Amino acid sequence: MRERVAFSPAQLESALAELRHLPQVHEAAVLSTCNRTELYCVTEPSGERAVLDWLSDFHGLALEELTPCAYHYLDNDAARHLMRVAVGLDSMVLGEPQILGQLKDAYQSARQASGLGGELELLFQHTFAVAKQVRTRTGIGQNPVSVAYAAVSLASRIFDDFGRSRALLIGAGETIELVARHLREAGVRNMIVANRTRERAELLAGEFNAEAISLNEIPDALARADIVISSTAAPLPILGKGMAERALKKRRHRPIFMVDIAVPRDIEPEVGDLDDIFLYTVDDLNEVIQENRRHRQAAADQAEALIEHGVHVWQHERRIRDSGELIRRYRDQAAELREYSERQALARLSRGEDPEEVVRLLAHQLTNRLLHRPTVALREASGGERRDLLNAAEALLLDAPSTKP
Repeated sequence: MRERVAFSPAQLESALAELRHLPQVHEAAVLSTCNRTELYCVTEPSGERAVLDWLSDFHGLALEELTPCAYHYLDNDAARHLMRVAVGLDSMVLGEPQILGQLKDAYQSARQASGLGGELELLFQHTFAVAKQVRTRTGIGQNPVSVAYAAVSLASRIFDDFGRSRALLIGAGETIELVARHLREAGVRNMIVANRTRERAELLAGEFNAEAISLNEIPDALARADIVISSTAAPLPILGKGMAERALKKRRHRPIFMVDIAVPRDIEPEVGDLDDIFLYTVDDLNEVIQENRRHRQAAADQAEALIEHGVHVWQHERRIRDSGELIRRYRDQAAELREYSERQALARLSRGEDPEEVVRLLAHQLTNRLLHRPTVALREASGGERRDLLNAAEALLLDAPSTKP
């Protein structure tokens, strides 16, 4: 299901445009990674169903298939979830650092597609601030561990002399760059980088003194590889069973360790049926991931506390922002009354009326006009026994510091 609801980079622009133009959706951002697809939206009350309907239509899925796999958070729970995602508390690898960069990319894509308004802009900016706090004030970011690290860690357990192994890396994005870095730190010096665009492969290969090839050259490289780790954005598998069989024949059936960390998959599942192929996917890395989770749990508890504080601060800022609109409307109303009274006073002065009398009348009329609506509302609240409104009015109107000189 993760594979079927994922958004490729090529789909993202049109997806954001479609989502943003749903009548029930006012703001929208899309986060799509190897382990999650999430839609962050500001919607009308009926928005959840509209967003799910759209997601099922966009990917050609039956709504009955999608609904049991979907989760839905509102308001504070949505803010809390986004913050937990940003610091890696909701990741397969607890505290993994990649997700924050992916979230920032999702934010930038939404901005470019005019998907962000005041609500999501405030939430994302506040989330990034909380994530920075967590990274600097807890140990969750120490000794960074990711799915890439877990893949390399698992490979190192399988080979007796890991440093002498040759690795074929398919893709040239951030994940494969991390894989290459972890491989080099683990002592692997022979690496091949395969990518759709050879220039990008050469750029990454140059950093690690590796060989660069195009995707078309994978069959030959596969016969020389002991380790294959793949992570591309290709919509269809790149490495099939037939290709693997031919490579094994050339290798005289020396085994190959493979990890497919792409969504959708880069390696056909049937490749894992071959006797001398050991194929693992993202979900198979669970043992390494659980070991990492135990080491980071204490830091995660600290992070949860910082996130709870972050949600509280976000709520406060949101209330202040909402009150700003009310204050603006109230001041605009007062300005209209002032301008009306001012025009009347100037007209009286132009007719030669006594200035002192005009000033007294201006003060009297302006006071009455400003107090008329609040006075009517207080009487109605008293008649309706609305003690809550009366208490609020007392706090707002009578407990404020005196404005007398």
